[in-house]
Amino acid sequence: MDSDEENVEEIVEGPLDEDDQPHGFCTITYSSSDRFEGHFVHGEKNGRGKFYFFDGSTLEGFYVDDALQGQGVYTYEDGGVLHGTYVDGELNGPAHEYDSDGRLIFKGQYKDNNRCGVCWIYYPDGGSLVGEVNEEGEMTGNKVAYVYPDGRTALYGKFIEGELIEARLAALSAEENGRPHFEIQPDSPVYTYDKATSSCIAVNGLLPDPYERERVYVADSLISGAGEGLFAKTEAEPNTVMAFYNGVRITHQEVDSRDWSLNGNTISLDEDTVIDVPEPYNNIKKYCASLGHKANHSFTPNCKYDPFVHPRFGPIKCIRTLRAVEGDEELTVAYGYDHTPSGKSGPEAPDWYKQELQAFQAS
Repeated sequence: MDSDEENVEEIVEGPLDEDDQPHGFCTITYSSSDRFEGHFVHGEKNGRGKFYFFDGSTLEGFYVDDALQGQGVYTYEDGGVLHGTYVDGELNGPAHEYDSDGRLIFKGQYKDNNRCGVCWIYYPDGGSLVGEVNEEGEMTGNKVAYVYPDGRTALYGKFIEGELIEARLAALSAEENGRPHFEIQPDSPVYTYDKATSSCIAVNGLLPDPYERERVYVADSLISGAGEGLFAKTEAEPNTVMAFYNGVRITHQEVDSRDWSLNGNTISLDEDTVIDVPEPYNNIKKYCASLGHKANHSFTPNCKYDPFVHPRFGPIKCIRTLRAVEGDEELTVAYGYDHTPSGKSGPEAPDWYKQELQAFQAS
């Protein structure tokens, strides 16, 4: 990413000195198809320059005596960007990394091209990991924390390569010189990685998520015939994660082959997997580790489903507000069944949904 030591020059375009060395603004194309455009002084890069690598990535900065020094910008082939500090062509110092949408995904230090010291890893869903990385630059150790999207609620303890091993509830109380300070709750239960399988929803299904517990509760729905619903404990701004939708992992084929009555608490995770909360786990006395499945449908919802990487459950869905909500307001989502008729049977949706759709379209 940071040098052309293994490249062999093929083509030089630009002015040359008396020894036929690049001198001035030149373009050099290497045997690897990498290309460098920038200023040279007697064959060495000196001044601003930019590498164009064969895979589509680039590296731009200021060169002194043939080595990148100071601030450099590395752009990945997918459009992500790393702003880093270079010393003699290697990353040494603070760095910030952004994804292709411009969202911050990393903040921390580098030493000899490896992450070091206290680093932050940010997820697109708003959660983050913070801790002192090991010699390989991995988020591994006994003083690592996952911080929920509120920027305060945290699980602090042991992680291996960013995966939760065991942690206790904590609060991020301050951050000094990039080093966060956490206040650990002494009576906190121990949280462990507890990803569901096709037959096990959770090892400890009665341990509530600490972030979700502060934001939602279950009560009788205000929607006629809907049973229980999900309600906000306090007011929340737009784009706030309110609840999590965890469940057993089953296939789309299994869902499609069974009666609609068994699919009341299913949601697609990806093209291969469906999350399901089957009986008896739809009863909060049997399962309350996550409550997202309790949100009812509306054609004018105040929330939506979003992907979420949860420290305990792994990849799941969350419920995120579309607008500001008040305390004790019922949270609703659009279930998103297919409205397109499929033959004589009509849309691929349960009967109650078809009836509500007809009423909504007629209103």
